[in-house]
Amino acid sequence: MLNIKAKNIGTMASAADLIFEALRESIVDGDLQDGDLLRQDQLATMFNVSRIPVREALARLEEQGLVTNQRYKGAVVSSLSLAEIAETFEFRALLESEVIRHSVRNLRPESLREATLFHKQFAAEKNSANWATLNRRFHETLYQDAGRPYFLQVAGAALDKVGRYLRAQLVLTDGMARARAEHAEILQACKDADADLAARLTHDHIMGACTGLVEFLKVQRS
Repeated sequence: MLNIKAKNIGTMASAADLIFEALRESIVDGDLQDGDLLRQDQLATMFNVSRIPVREALARLEEQGLVTNQRYKGAVVSSLSLAEIAETFEFRALLESEVIRHSVRNLRPESLREATLFHKQFAAEKNSANWATLNRRFHETLYQDAGRPYFLQVAGAALDKVGRYLRAQLVLTDGMARARAEHAEILQACKDADADLAARLTHDHIMGACTGLVEFLKVQRS
């Protein structure tokens, strides 16, 4: 049985959208693993729909690089090479550093309060299953005032692509301890309205996570 948070959405108008979101969340959170087979008939039964919205959802996931269609097999959760993971993190570092630079210049007090709350929750959280979600909320809260919706959309898609690997980086390496300290530095730079420092710290934070993750995966995959 696939580990997906399924709902009975047979009577809903946006079945394809809801299936897409459920599958995307399961892939990003790591509930679905690299290479897991996504059978259309099984998914249609789970969500109580025909195969049409399932097929539409899988096509959208393929466009985002989360799913691959393999000959004679069908749709499977994509597996990224070390080079692809590293490139995606490098892209994130470039993009997200610019996003936070723009955001700091327009950061609302309520955004700072929300980011501070997520920072405290992330630092205190004992359940590793929640680390990746809190980490993402912390960063996205600091980005939300950038006034760059397209930047945010692309950054979110890039993070989705490596989300399940980032979770492994936090849980299976020393990534959590490092993230706590670096989050505190980024947050302080935002509070000080130092956009350039916040951008540099964000870039280094993402690239540091990349280095730790790639080194871990090299050992694991060998």
